[in-house]
Amino acid sequence: MGRGDGSGRLVSPVGADDSGTGILHVDMDAFYASVEVLHDPSLRGLPLIIGGPDGRSVVSSASYEARRFGVRSAMPVSQALRLCPTARVVPPDFTRYRAVSAAVMEIFHSITPLVEPLSIDEAFLDVRGVRRLWGSPGEIAALLRRRVQQEVGITCSVGVAATKHVAKMASTISKPDGMLIVPAARTQEFLDPRPVGAMWGVGPKAVEALTRRGIRLIRDVRESPADALARAVGPALAQRMQQLARGEDARTVETERVEKSIGHEETFERDILDLELLRSELLRLADRVGVRLRSSGWEAGAVAIKIRFADFTTVSRTVSLPEATDVGQRIGETAVSLFGQIERRDPVRLVGVRAERLRASGGGALALWDDDEDRRRLEGALDDARARFGVGTITRARHVGRNGDRGTAEQPRPFGRE
Repeated sequence: MGRGDGSGRLVSPVGADDSGTGILHVDMDAFYASVEVLHDPSLRGLPLIIGGPDGRSVVSSASYEARRFGVRSAMPVSQALRLCPTARVVPPDFTRYRAVSAAVMEIFHSITPLVEPLSIDEAFLDVRGVRRLWGSPGEIAALLRRRVQQEVGITCSVGVAATKHVAKMASTISKPDGMLIVPAARTQEFLDPRPVGAMWGVGPKAVEALTRRGIRLIRDVRESPADALARAVGPALAQRMQQLARGEDARTVETERVEKSIGHEETFERDILDLELLRSELLRLADRVGVRLRSSGWEAGAVAIKIRFADFTTVSRTVSLPEATDVGQRIGETAVSLFGQIERRDPVRLVGVRAERLRASGGGALALWDDDEDRRRLEGALDDARARFGVGTITRARHVGRNGDRGTAEQPRPFGRE
């Protein structure tokens, strides 16, 4: 199968069989790096690392030239430069990336109204209803690739299949700048020889647990006894994996995606040992999460924190709330409590707070007594003040003078032929 550096890619020949398909997964190739080359053509062909120049940040993206040296997203920039000393480090420009993404999504919507963006650089499209306008799914995929390159100036890879899961796998295998079509009748033939790690949503820990039990290929997942698979990865994931391994995926393309979580992270300019400072930072981030919840009309049913230590070990903790809330102070208190459960006290590089299990505000049962009434009134007044005077002008007194150690927040991847 294709790898992150583009080697081992498979693509379909012109006129390949696309019978029974209709779902496309379109993924931009090394998107951030491609946009930087579009902005500055002198960067073309160079190994590029998109990340902060100070060496303490992590790699947001890398060109394929850099990936061939082993550079990967989320790797420390300092490590990436050791692997590829000749790489150019380019600071990310998310305003530029969003503008290019909007242009690409506009092309998608000009083909079909059934577009489900997954992130800034990828989307699912259901093209079954527009065949009379644009041709077969394979022809539509080829059209999309041409238009993105001609009208925007970057390349994309497309998977064409009968289901979302197979389409996403196919686009990954065809990268970069390729297209792979999996006709419905050959879905099982396509899936069986692929490694379990190629399945969408199966992470490294699950792969490790499965490999220890000799389950290495998707065929192994399909043929394993359900109870053996459940012992490896848990009953819920085991059931889902076996369905996908059989090519069963009833998920449709959703044009309206509900935000699943809202969070903020901060990377410090130097590693922090001061527990009081870390708690204060969690409270500050929780306030920001609360503001976004209220402005979006959501409440959180759970709170999660992320702590990354100086050696890049990352620890997460999550807890469900007895009642959903959009109050930053309540989220902050929960975050600080979660932090207290982490016994490790090494220097900290990054902290994050995230609101999860979102639901529409007021969607729960009406409580007889609101413990957060005063806090809700105060935070509502702060929201009004920010709206009048600007976001950066209003903050809690506890946060004043505590930003000296903060850095930049991290921003919220035989068929065919080689």
